[in-house]
Amino acid sequence: MKKKIAVLVSGGVDSTVALRLLKEQGHDVTAFYLKIWLEDELSYLGSTGCPWEEDLSFVRAICEQANVPLEILSAQKEYWDYVVTYTIAEIKAGRTPNPDILCNKQIKFGFFLDYLDASYEKVATGHYAQVIQENDIFYLKMAPDEIKDQTYFLSHLSQKQLSRALFPIGHLTKPQVRELAQKFDVANKDRKDSQGICFLGKLKFNDFIKHYLGEKPGDMIEFETGTKLGIHKGFWFHTIGQRQGSGLSGGPWYVVAKDTQKNIVYFSRSYYSPDKIRNTFAVEQCNWLSGIAPEKAHLKVKIRHGKNMHDCMLLLHPNGTATVTLASDDQGLAAGQFAVFYDHEYCLGSGIIK
Repeated sequence: MKKKIAVLVSGGVDSTVALRLLKEQGHDVTAFYLKIWLEDELSYLGSTGCPWEEDLSFVRAICEQANVPLEILSAQKEYWDYVVTYTIAEIKAGRTPNPDILCNKQIKFGFFLDYLDASYEKVATGHYAQVIQENDIFYLKMAPDEIKDQTYFLSHLSQKQLSRALFPIGHLTKPQVRELAQKFDVANKDRKDSQGICFLGKLKFNDFIKHYLGEKPGDMIEFETGTKLGIHKGFWFHTIGQRQGSGLSGGPWYVVAKDTQKNIVYFSRSYYSPDKIRNTFAVEQCNWLSGIAPEKAHLKVKIRHGKNMHDCMLLLHPNGTATVTLASDDQGLAAGQFAVFYDHEYCLGSGIIK
């Protein structure tokens, strides 16, 4: 059945192939490019020139080739209000944010959905994920490509948002998408995948942090002995479990704790020793995609994007929080991270680690 669909395009291969597949299926398709504030605001920190111009040039060529109308929509204020302020506040509090999850919830399937007129039935993106409808409930299913699967980043959507979401390449693997790009002979068929956080583009995360929080020298302390190891430039540059960037010799050294009040970062060389058990944590702000909390207690959980999952026990509490016990240790648990829960190939939702 022919549908009127808004397709969010970025200039990358994934959203391009999604657009072409929908066009080939006979849908009434309009492409939208979201222009975000940071690309202008901090472009001087990245490579020379405006980092969005290359993306937009690909988008225009793709839309012209497919004879698809293109709208360019400014979302600078919304990115600042919903994504960037959250990221800065979390980092300043010593937590580990995930801007991409907020970007999907608040911008792509929040602000953008509100912007569209009601005639658009769906919003399509190039995410590797699948939406399955059963008895008026929409479920989020993993993509067959377990490395590219992006259900982690979509785990905080509401049922209403999920009902409007469409992922045309979600049933494909990355090599299959690349083959289709060659078949369609699109302008970006050989373009490499972008890396990093959605709103930063080619900008380095530490440069972004430095711009807003600056530098504040503090002590680097060995966790077990209290010995001073050196000076860091601000606790916000360090993440729990991180081993790169300390500059310390005789390692590897891992970040094990941060004192945000005293601006102290604690390091250890015995991060993986058996006595350091890291298998239990609490989550808050739980979001269940179906609108209903899971009845099963034995689930799987992802602590970060990627194919690695833990078997876990989920204990729900009446106040909406939950306690999670992993079957094995995870050395990278940090407050602010999203824990995303799965029942086999279905993503159930997520909570934020306290």
